[in-house]
Amino acid sequence: MKRVEAIIRPEKLELCKNALAEAGFHGLTVTEVKGRGRQMGIVSSLSQERGDLVPKVKLELVIENKDVDTALDIILKNARTGAIGDGKIFISDISECIRIRTNERGQGAI
Repeated sequence: MKRVEAIIRPEKLELCKNALAEAGFHGLTVTEVKGRGRQMGIVSSLSQERGDLVPKVKLELVIENKDVDTALDIILKNARTGAIGDGKIFISDISECIRIRTNERGQGAI
């Protein structure tokens, strides 16, 4: 199993969420986060003030190994604007998943 964590622009959340659901990826967690990358924040075009942290959304899903490329393609297609600040995707291994309600373990519990 893999955990896919995508840090994306908030305005791209609905597109990503809907496209993932259409492909059968229904379970996910969304968290409002703030962060910065190489651009070190943003500069407001109106006031020329620099913001240290940029509002983003973290979308997390745990999926079977065989589904990683499909989920990545969906996120990349729907989150990309081509501009600085589009975000990042992190993939990590998950050693176990347990459904609390039933005690089911493994991929069946995803």
